[in-house]
Amino acid sequence: MTVLGVASADWQDGTGSFVQSAAMSRPDIVDRNGEILATDIKTASLYAEPRRIVDPDEATEKLASVFPDLDRDRLRRQLSTRSAFLYLKREVTPRQQQAIHQLGIPGIGFRVENKRFYPGGATAGHILGAVNVDNQGIAGIERYIDTSFLKDLQAAGFASERGLEPFRLSVDLRVQHAIRTELVDAMAKYHAKAAVGIVMNVRTGEVVGMSSVPDYDSNDRSEVLDKDRMNRATVGVFEMGSTFKGFTTALALDSGAATIHDTFDATSPLAIAGFRIHDFHGKHRWLSVPEVFIYSSNIGTGRMVLKAGTDLQHDYFERFGFLSELRTELPESGAPIVPKLPWSKISSVTMAFGHGISVSPLQTAAAGVSLINGGVYIPPTFLPRSEEEAMKVARRVLKPETSDYLRHLFRLNVLKGSGRNASVAGYRVGGKTGTAEKVVNGRYSNDKRRNAFLAGFPMDAPKYLVLVVIDEPEPEKPGIGATAGLNAAPMVSGIIRRIAPMLGVEPLLVDPEEEPAMALAFAR
Repeated sequence: MTVLGVASADWQDGTGSFVQSAAMSRPDIVDRNGEILATDIKTASLYAEPRRIVDPDEATEKLASVFPDLDRDRLRRQLSTRSAFLYLKREVTPRQQQAIHQLGIPGIGFRVENKRFYPGGATAGHILGAVNVDNQGIAGIERYIDTSFLKDLQAAGFASERGLEPFRLSVDLRVQHAIRTELVDAMAKYHAKAAVGIVMNVRTGEVVGMSSVPDYDSNDRSEVLDKDRMNRATVGVFEMGSTFKGFTTALALDSGAATIHDTFDATSPLAIAGFRIHDFHGKHRWLSVPEVFIYSSNIGTGRMVLKAGTDLQHDYFERFGFLSELRTELPESGAPIVPKLPWSKISSVTMAFGHGISVSPLQTAAAGVSLINGGVYIPPTFLPRSEEEAMKVARRVLKPETSDYLRHLFRLNVLKGSGRNASVAGYRVGGKTGTAEKVVNGRYSNDKRRNAFLAGFPMDAPKYLVLVVIDEPEPEKPGIGATAGLNAAPMVSGIIRRIAPMLGVEPLLVDPEEEPAMALAFAR
């Protein structure tokens, strides 16, 4: 990047001369295991002292022989002034620096500065963010570091290179790499527009990995503002489809509006406010609560929320954090889109199965944690947090027995429902699919969808939650569908298969006959 003009990091002293200040030092950013994610390296920046330039024309031509992209007319004018100092080019290469040295131009020099370097490139780009040319955080954790403590340390003179301790994140670089590569592979496999993957510790609320692709390489700050590379995990707000049936089932069971043994009429479409709610693969009979869940019945879920009532739904959606913007250490976040109060019955029913309300994937993941961890909502964090620390900021949103029911339903859905393709041998994965038709020109499209799968493992004693979202996937092969069970569920399986050993989750010996029999008994 070419910069002509006075450096933003420099200032005038009392005599009118310019005092040069290098780009400030920053602490290393490391993952939970101490692996370096971001660090400072030394680089040279080319500057001029126009008052000492003997021949501006000659100096301009010589500099342009090394940097052809310089604006010669502008450079000539600037070198002809009596200015004390101006940058010509920041972050020059050693080869360019040597070439300028050999030209021997009076009034031209170099300053050694700090430049941020990200060894993993794009691996954790949206989490780490980026810095500007003066080494100031402009996005992600880098910006959080500046606003939370670094600017104050710098102002007080304590931000020396040797005085800054590494800044540790909750992220595991190995898990982060696995998530991102699974997303990239899935985008190619299903010819998708974008994808998101999140892994959270359900006992602490720590984000162990989070990726949104297309992403950016933090070493290339020009990519940071590309709207196609935005962080869809925290900034994007989407209709999450049938993943919301887990929350609707939870609120109905928790409030007593329904019991696990209740049945709901799904013999015909649900008629409400002039609309008719259908099931994608209808059973055309009465369904038990577990059947409503594993068959992903819009009709059954709609009848369930109508029985609970809109006031109760609003209360629980507020508990789950769906009605306000989720704030984390990352400055980038999106506000949910929710119908205005009072909610109509048709709005209540459609929200029950994830339409008509848009939230971020991280909001969905954070709420999903409470479904399987015993009913406690833990605000998500990108910083290390112990279970004891988590309980100090947690709040109970569901009864423990409600969470137990949801764990069984999640597991049952992978055994017998739409989540079969999320199965991983030995890890008792449980989860819920979500296939949401996208709105195009004000109407729901029949061929553009955003799919999701909300999962946890191992479901007998959950440790981690996994959420994936894939935008506009196409069928893997001609003649088959492109529902969440056929693309989002396999993505979750691929992620869990890779990260479980990394996270120390040992596989269990599962009797292939015993567990399905237990699950079916529960369903009855």
